Amino acid sequence: MRLLKDCLAAAPRFTAARQEYATLLRRQGLPLQALAQIDILLADDPGNLAYAEFRAATRGLLGDYAGARADYEGILAAGACGPGTWLRYGHLLKTAANTPEAVAAYRKAIALGDGGEAWWGLADLKTAPFADADVAAMQRAVEAGDAKNKIHLHFALGRAMEARGDHAAAFTHYHAGNAGQRARQPHDAGEMTEFVRRAQEVFTPQFFAARAGQGCETPGPIFIVGLPRSGSTLVEQILSSHPAIEGTMELMDMVVIARRVRGSARDYPAALAAFDTGQLAAAGESYLARTQPYRRLGRAFFIDKMPNNFIHLALIHLILPAARIIDVRRHPLDCCVSGYKQHFAAGQEFSNSLADIGRYYADYVRLMAHFDRVLPGRVHRVFHEQLVAEPEKEIRRLLAYCNLPFEEACLRFHENDRPVRTASSQQVRQPLHAGGIGAWRNYDPWLGPLKAALGAVVDAYPAPE
Repeated sequence: MRLLKDCLAAAPRFTAARQEYATLLRRQGLPLQALAQIDILLADDPGNLAYAEFRAATRGLLGDYAGARADYEGILAAGACGPGTWLRYGHLLKTAANTPEAVAAYRKAIALGDGGEAWWGLADLKTAPFADADVAAMQRAVEAGDAKNKIHLHFALGRAMEARGDHAAAFTHYHAGNAGQRARQPHDAGEMTEFVRRAQEVFTPQFFAARAGQGCETPGPIFIVGLPRSGSTLVEQILSSHPAIEGTMELMDMVVIARRVRGSARDYPAALAAFDTGQLAAAGESYLARTQPYRRLGRAFFIDKMPNNFIHLALIHLILPAARIIDVRRHPLDCCVSGYKQHFAAGQEFSNSLADIGRYYADYVRLMAHFDRVLPGRVHRVFHEQLVAEPEKEIRRLLAYCNLPFEEACLRFHENDRPVRTASSQQVRQPLHAGGIGAWRNYDPWLGPLKAALGAVVDAYPAPE
């Protein structure tokens, strides 16, 4: 990236280099800087639709959905747009809760020849069952599509069959979709198990005591961690309904900080031991600076809802000792089955096998139990089923942990019209209900590998406070 920066300093009108520089900035989690570069390109070439779409996507990352929508509408008005543009426009509309328009955009993408991703986009809206003609069209597309499109279509057909109550057919499609995804994105379940073992060795009470108070003491961040499909988006929606808390999205910035800590060291937990006071505080300040562009409302607190940040709990505690950490947990069978049914684009490779997702859940529980022992009271745990059963009680406990007063708006979280980027974007716009509790039983005949991998974790749920 430095070479590109030097190149542009010497040749500011080298547009190919500037476009590549903007792309690298966005990939490295610096969308505001990427936006500045693309604005320079658009100033010189305002009619360039590729630049405009890059800006639309970048604005979406920053939470500027009105700006992103304006960009897409300009692009679409210019005509000659392919299915990919309509697909990405549909994703934006879904995030901003414009469901009927999202449906129309996905349908347009399908009409223009999208082979599968738009069908999955429609399925993931979870708003209405597919018509017979839709199911027939997807079945024809599965037979004719390439491997990547087959994956999207199998997940969409799984959702369609599930809505019809045909869980055997649904599981067949979910299994096929996951098998295809696993072939594209292999997963080594042993890596997580080994990470937990090393973390238990490194992160002792003495380790944390020796580094107490060395990080950045700013109390603003609230981390919501756990496994995908655990109910974390619901907790985020509840908290972001409080006037002192801003919801952002699943931010990648703690992952970037962790990569810097790791450096060339192979053992990430042990690499933390080499950080001194200045480095810990600087890392915390770097995180706050990187996440500032996502904070559009100027509230005192903000949420980072990257679920996999539970892996970096020790890092969070060291560099941001005043941050809040909330672990959202759902019954292991419900959580794992829901994850298996969800088509993740990337980053959740463990979810493509029932055995792998069960082992990952068990490793996660083991790691969190270790932190409960060495940092007692540091993490606040929310059990999804308890939240559904007694919402006001659990919300009061949650806000008390954040040192904030109770707000009635948190009980009416479904009225909050903030954009939501996760797979639960439509669900959190509805009042609390118990519809998903125990849903794993629909797939019980096929869950042997999952139950074997989870082992005693199922019987131990919920873990004692």
